[in-house]
Amino acid sequence: MRGPARFAEVVEDWSRQGGPFDPALLTAHDEAESFPAEACAALDQWGLADHYVPVPYGGRLDRLDEMQALLRTVAARDLTTAVAHGKTFLGAASVWTSGDSDLGTRLAGHIMAGEAVAWGLTEPGGGSDLLAGELTATRTGSGWSLSGSKWPVNNATRGRLATVLARTDPAGGPRGFSVFLVDKRSTAPGTVRHLPKMPTHGIRGADISGVAFRDARVPAHALVGTEGEGLELVLKALQLTRTSCVALSLGAGDHALRLARRFLLERRLHGRRLVDLPHARAMAGQAVARLLLAEAVAYAAARAAHEVPEELSVVSAVTKALVPTLVQGQLRLVSELLGARGFLTEVESYGGFAKIERDHQIVSIFDGSTWVNRGGLAQQLRLLRPGRRPAGPAGRPVYEWLREDAGTAALDPSRLRMMTRGDTLLNGLADLVSRRSSEPDAATDTLAPRLLDAYRELAGPLSRVRPSAGPPSTEVMRLAERYEWCFAGAAALGVWAANPSRHGRTWWDGGDWLRGCLTLVLHGLGLPTPDASAAYDQLCERLLSGDGTDVSLFGSRAGVPV
Repeated sequence: MRGPARFAEVVEDWSRQGGPFDPALLTAHDEAESFPAEACAALDQWGLADHYVPVPYGGRLDRLDEMQALLRTVAARDLTTAVAHGKTFLGAASVWTSGDSDLGTRLAGHIMAGEAVAWGLTEPGGGSDLLAGELTATRTGSGWSLSGSKWPVNNATRGRLATVLARTDPAGGPRGFSVFLVDKRSTAPGTVRHLPKMPTHGIRGADISGVAFRDARVPAHALVGTEGEGLELVLKALQLTRTSCVALSLGAGDHALRLARRFLLERRLHGRRLVDLPHARAMAGQAVARLLLAEAVAYAAARAAHEVPEELSVVSAVTKALVPTLVQGQLRLVSELLGARGFLTEVESYGGFAKIERDHQIVSIFDGSTWVNRGGLAQQLRLLRPGRRPAGPAGRPVYEWLREDAGTAALDPSRLRMMTRGDTLLNGLADLVSRRSSEPDAATDTLAPRLLDAYRELAGPLSRVRPSAGPPSTEVMRLAERYEWCFAGAAALGVWAANPSRHGRTWWDGGDWLRGCLTLVLHGLGLPTPDASAAYDQLCERLLSGDGTDVSLFGSRAGVPV
């Protein structure tokens, strides 16, 4: 068995004293700012890299939600290791998106042999503006010549291979860039130079460095897709990587909640148990709600990648903007609970929390910051007003393809689109609310109908959004944020409606997790939530129970005892 549950057991075994995931070893790497080579080697040996390669190319990537679960397990132990190893999928995504079977087959062989792949998008001074890239690729008699720099890049030095976005038309523009898969070992000596590793606040051991090319010759078959297609390939690849890399946030949230649970059960304040203080219980319960809501959004997005990939330009932007934000808020709550113990090293193991918090801060900027992703969503809002149906043929209802045991269509990058014209999940919100209202305990639950009202109220503002050549206005960005909260609520309702067989199981019975998530959503929308304390108190009680060691909607994902 090689599924996520078995993998969690393997990683737990590696985490014993002397193992490649021994916390003392990982801490030493962090303090020395050295690469976690032992942990990455263990992941290679287990075959995690096979899950970065789609099945048609000989790999094991069949479902994005499974890859999310695997990366989440690693991140729950050490974010640096998860970032360093998982980067290969990000580096390869442009090739998978291109549909180039020959290049894809060659790349798959490298990845499954343990070769890391970097993704060279950003340049000094360019930030997230890909159109500002100045690294050039010029045709030569037998291929291309690359000149320029990419920085900062994860695995730029350690990675043998790098997919690089290069300017192939001096004028630039949307059709002026192409992607190249560069094998640095095959370039002439002196034409490729590694830029120094950059000191970073978080993920200190990761290879955050750069690479400079000086008339580096690459063969004609290094071109990914067609000339001038680079920007489109990158933007479509980002839809897949943004959907996947939120697993890093989920893992960070897993680790933080386990620390919080132990602290609440042990700590006494002014003669009382900390867990008996209402304020502490409310904070703990909201921390649980934030993680479970983030999980519901991430899970729905991974399923959408298979079921409605035409809508992933919106789904991935919402997911990457919201999930790290939810978890960062959760970490702030845990930080407040732990107090000084969260920052004093070697104090009852709680000092490790500081590493989780600072490591996670960088996750929000991977594959575009929250602001960048929200801006991408804002550009499509005018196409997403309530009631507008997607342009494609109607598919299965949301509550069918979000079932845990539902089969998924093969991942098909050719169906990805630059812009979508509908949102199947939110368009199904009315049906999901109706299903919720038919349940026995729903008579006292007004949260779902209030969410539906809030979503319908977006119709007017969304219809007034106009195309803009420049950055979206503050008003439109706030509208995009409200849309994200509505999407999150729909994801939670969809996951609940799709999995009635789980309603009597751990974390599901009584509907506490759904009530807590919808409470959080309505609060995010600025709506009054008078019963919030009760909802969060119930989640805190579950956290402190015997089931609280694994806060997840679908069972063990990380298996991190503290």
